[in-house]
Amino acid sequence: MLMRQLQYLRKAAWSAFGHGSFTAAKAAAYSGILSLFPALLVVTTLLAFSPETDTFRGDLREGFAQLLPADTMTLVQTYFQTNHARSVRAIWTASFVTIGAAMGVMLSLMEGFRKAYLLPRDEWGFWRERFVALALVPATLVPMGFATLLVAFGHVIEAWMINNSDHEMRFTVIMIGRILRWATAVLTSVAVLAVIYHFGTPRKRPWIQVLPGAVLATATWFLATLIYGWYLTRYADYTVVYGSLGAAVATLVWLYMVCFSILIGAEFNAQIFPVVPRPRLAAEEKPVAISN
Repeated sequence: MLMRQLQYLRKAAWSAFGHGSFTAAKAAAYSGILSLFPALLVVTTLLAFSPETDTFRGDLREGFAQLLPADTMTLVQTYFQTNHARSVRAIWTASFVTIGAAMGVMLSLMEGFRKAYLLPRDEWGFWRERFVALALVPATLVPMGFATLLVAFGHVIEAWMINNSDHEMRFTVIMIGRILRWATAVLTSVAVLAVIYHFGTPRKRPWIQVLPGAVLATATWFLATLIYGWYLTRYADYTVVYGSLGAAVATLVWLYMVCFSILIGAEFNAQIFPVVPRPRLAAEEKPVAISN
């Protein structure tokens, strides 16, 4: 069974080369970085109206620090250290840019899904494809936002549990709390990716057929983030080459790896559960004229 899964993974990696998954991941990462920072601008601007802004920002910074690589976190840090007092027009503009760029991420990923399953380009119409991409934006951002908040504010819940437990049980409470926090984050990621694979493919796949790729993409995503974060903190220094743009370039590379992990998951699903081509209907064939 393990050898069979490794064989599927090898075929999925090889298919990713042939289907241009690297190009699709670049396009999705470019749209992703265009949506990330306007979204942070909206969040920090809304936080400025909160009476406990400093505490809330500190909790969010801690949560992002556990999810993002080091250089990316330094760039995000500047948004939380500045009190963004923006106009309503700026908030609406940043919101529209965020939604439009996020829809571009979905369109790039959906194109990769279509190629993974060898589906024709005209399977969906122009407007239907964009409607599905737009609908997937809140369907994915809301659960991921919930998981981020859980990681960010989990230590508050953890502290409350420690203060209300016996001294001998504190270590157990800490371990259980952290396991639950990260298990929830992982399960949320798997669920969100399953939704993207299910609804983002022209021919909807059954839920059981999208779970293997969702699990693989989540594991690859988390592993790539850990390795890339370790590489940034110990070896890489993008500021030497890119100057003040070093953190932005590091973020772009991280988003590229995340998007490629999602596309690899789709290729993995396509190898395990390929789509059966639709037979040509007799009505689609031109009738042959019969002469008297």
